[in-house]
Amino acid sequence: MRREFPAASLITFVTLQVLDILTTLMGLQMGAREASIFIGRLMQVGPVAALLIAKLFAVVLAATALRFRRPRVVVFLNYWFALVVSWNLAMIVWSLAAAAR
Repeated sequence: MRREFPAASLITFVTLQVLDILTTLMGLQMGAREASIFIGRLMQVGPVAALLIAKLFAVVLAATALRFRRPRVVVFLNYWFALVVSWNLAMIVWSLAAAAR
């Protein structure tokens, strides 16, 4: 028996996408480099454009998962992007600490 997909998962997904864009741009502005090879290559078109393209892929993946009634994929993506945002925040804090020395 399948449970109904909670709307909070979609709100979390969108929030994490926005946070990923913001923290990545902050990190890049502070001198960090993109860790993902895929996004790093996309950065050749510009950081904002690259991040928007990556977010488009994420939205297509989430929409496909929902279309095929696989909501657990969105939950997995939420955990993944929570780790990515946490990593970005850690790199920002590390950059700030290094600059303060």
